[in-house]
Amino acid sequence: MVLTDAQRRANEKWHRNNRERANYIAMRSSARSFIRKKSTLDDLDGLEEIIRKRREELKE
Repeated sequence: MVLTDAQRRANEKWHRNNRERANYIAMRSSARSFIRKKSTLDDLDGLEEIIRKRREELKE
Protein backbone atom coordinates (compact mmCIF):
# COMPACT_ATOMS: atom_id res chain seq x y z
CA MET A 1 0.00 0.00 0.00
CA VAL A 2 1.45 3.32 -1.06
CA LEU A 3 1.06 6.26 1.29
CA THR A 4 0.76 9.81 0.12
CA ASP A 5 3.29 12.32 1.47
CA ALA A 6 0.57 13.83 3.65
CA GLN A 7 -0.31 10.43 5.13
CA ARG A 8 3.34 9.64 5.79
CA ARG A 9 3.88 12.99 7.52
CA ALA A 10 0.73 12.51 9.60
CA ASN A 11 1.93 9.05 10.69
CA GLU A 12 5.35 10.41 11.64
CA LYS A 13 3.76 13.25 13.60
CA TRP A 14 1.48 10.83 15.46
CA HIS A 15 4.46 8.62 16.36
CA ARG A 16 6.43 11.62 17.62
CA ASN A 17 3.51 12.85 19.72
CA ASN A 18 2.48 9.40 20.97
CA ARG A 19 5.83 7.67 21.37
CA GLU A 20 4.82 5.80 24.55
CA ARG A 21 1.58 4.49 23.00
CA ALA A 22 3.39 3.48 19.79
CA ASN A 23 6.00 1.55 21.82
CA TYR A 24 3.24 -0.15 23.83
CA ILE A 25 1.46 -1.25 20.63
CA ALA A 26 4.70 -2.56 19.10
CA MET A 27 5.66 -4.54 22.22
CA ARG A 28 2.16 -6.00 22.54
CA SER A 29 2.25 -7.05 18.90
CA SER A 30 5.66 -8.70 19.36
CA ALA A 31 4.49 -10.60 22.43
CA ARG A 32 1.35 -11.88 20.71
CA SER A 33 3.29 -12.88 17.61
CA PHE A 34 5.85 -14.78 19.68
CA ILE A 35 3.14 -16.64 21.57
CA ARG A 36 1.27 -17.58 18.40
CA LYS A 37 4.19 -18.50 16.16
CA LYS A 38 7.36 -19.37 18.07
CA SER A 39 6.62 -20.35 21.66
CA THR A 40 7.25 -23.83 23.03
CA LEU A 41 5.35 -25.56 25.82
CA ASP A 42 8.12 -24.55 28.24
CA ASP A 43 7.82 -20.93 27.07
CA LEU A 44 4.06 -21.00 27.61
CA ASP A 45 4.44 -22.50 31.09
CA GLY A 46 6.85 -19.74 32.06
CA LEU A 47 4.64 -17.06 30.55
CA GLU A 48 1.61 -18.35 32.43
CA GLU A 49 3.49 -17.90 35.71
CA ILE A 50 4.57 -14.38 34.75
CA ILE A 51 0.98 -13.54 33.78
CA ARG A 52 -0.37 -14.94 37.05
CA LYS A 53 2.04 -12.79 39.07
CA ARG A 54 1.29 -9.70 37.00
CA ARG A 55 -2.46 -10.19 37.49
CA GLU A 56 -1.93 -10.27 41.24
CA GLU A 57 0.12 -7.06 41.10
CA LEU A 58 -2.59 -5.28 39.13
CA LYS A 59 -5.33 -6.40 41.51
CA GLU A 60 -3.57 -4.72 44.46
